[in-house]
Amino acid sequence: MKLASYRPIALVLARELLITGLLLFGVSLVVFTILYLAPGDPFSLLLEGQMPTEEARAGIREAMGVPKAWYAQYLSWLGHMLRGDFGTSVRTGLPVLAETLRVGFNTLVLTLGSMLVTLLIAVPIALYAAVRGTNWLSWPLTMLAYLVSALPVFWLGYIVLYVFMHKFGLFPLAFGFASSQKLSWLYFLLPVLVLGVGSGTISEVVRYLREEMGRVMEEDYIRTARAKGASVWRHAFKEGFLIPVTEIIAAKIPFILGGAVIVEQVFNWPGMGRMAWQAAQDRDFPVIMGIAILAAVFVRCGTLLQRVVYVAVNPRASKE
Repeated sequence: MKLASYRPIALVLARELLITGLLLFGVSLVVFTILYLAPGDPFSLLLEGQMPTEEARAGIREAMGVPKAWYAQYLSWLGHMLRGDFGTSVRTGLPVLAETLRVGFNTLVLTLGSMLVTLLIAVPIALYAAVRGTNWLSWPLTMLAYLVSALPVFWLGYIVLYVFMHKFGLFPLAFGFASSQKLSWLYFLLPVLVLGVGSGTISEVVRYLREEMGRVMEEDYIRTARAKGASVWRHAFKEGFLIPVTEIIAAKIPFILGGAVIVEQVFNWPGMGRMAWQAAQDRDFPVIMGIAILAAVFVRCGTLLQRVVYVAVNPRASKE
């Protein structure tokens, strides 16, 4: 591939990275403002068991070198964050960056695995319905996809736990991601399956991919390829499959992350959702800020992937 062919992708990457920087700045400012205005503060947590008077909180704030004005606190946090220092957890005293990256990897494994499960279920149904139309098989499969997507993810998670714990006796009382038993792969697989099936994404992928593939199959160049005996799938792959799949996955990443919070609570999965829940209860503001930034990075990575794929298929889109 010639160097000039990479230029549209480079332009899109540069533009999207600039937008990402502005977006992360906006997210951090909004989240910090909400935390500052919310009742309670981390200094009261440090005074647990004592009288959390204003004088005591001011003493803790002064000892930790935290400015009193909210904008000064934000600028101080932003300056440290730009140097790679997200602060330390109020509860544990551990570096926030290392902890969020650790749990962020677990959440990334959970979300990517659930996306794979969703695609393995939804893509065959959508492609069959787009090629064959509505028949005795595509209609019930499509209805089944909509029915499954309507199941609440927390309800599905608890049903799965009930079946495996009470009917099969496979889960101990303390189950989790790092099980040392022989069936440890099951502890990893079940949360992925529950999130992939119960996130509500299957029906969206089936509907969108079926419509886009059906539209592409009616294009003139597809009819010409079919008349010449050429591979219709090869001609329809980019516009009818690759672009729609990346678009719908990028659009559903925030919803999948929201479902991951519930699944992590149900299955005791050591991810961002559980850490964010605990940090919210503890008023651990540095951890909440770190998780908010990391979640925004995950969402932007999905959008960035979608834009790169779109421009790779249609280089003229980089000038739009």
